[in-house]
Amino acid sequence: MIVVAGVDDSPTSQLVVARAIEETRWRKAELHLVHVVYMPIVYTEVPVDWAEVAEAQRQAVWGALEPAISTADVPIQRVDLDGYPPEALVTYASEQEASLLVVGTRGRGEFAALILGSTSHRAIHLADCDILVVKPPDQPEVDVTGA
Repeated sequence: MIVVAGVDDSPTSQLVVARAIEETRWRKAELHLVHVVYMPIVYTEVPVDWAEVAEAQRQAVWGALEPAISTADVPIQRVDLDGYPPEALVTYASEQEASLLVVGTRGRGEFAALILGSTSHRAIHLADCDILVVKPPDQPEVDVTGA
């Protein structure tokens, strides 16, 4: 059994890893931490080494998560992918036949998510497996009752 968790450079990723480790332990599974580098097309007159930018991003993400990863008591596999994060995460989870996909939310709010997109929102609609969305503790509650 496999649990897949999407991680990035946000502070929420620390919470995602902690919750994913809990779920992995409970399920007696293996945890795949997946970081997806997404480089949208940017036109610039200054030459940019996009491979170098992507590698720096990967190093920053894995460096920040290393303390949690190194002390975990579950088997963890690190995975680096390129692409659009929601599709890449869902495709990977499907290929691995994951029982759970854990993602975070940055809590940008509805308008910013509309403009910038939401990995968690898109993953919920695309994934074959269950999804656990981890939100930061300071994110306001959403009234889903319509009251």
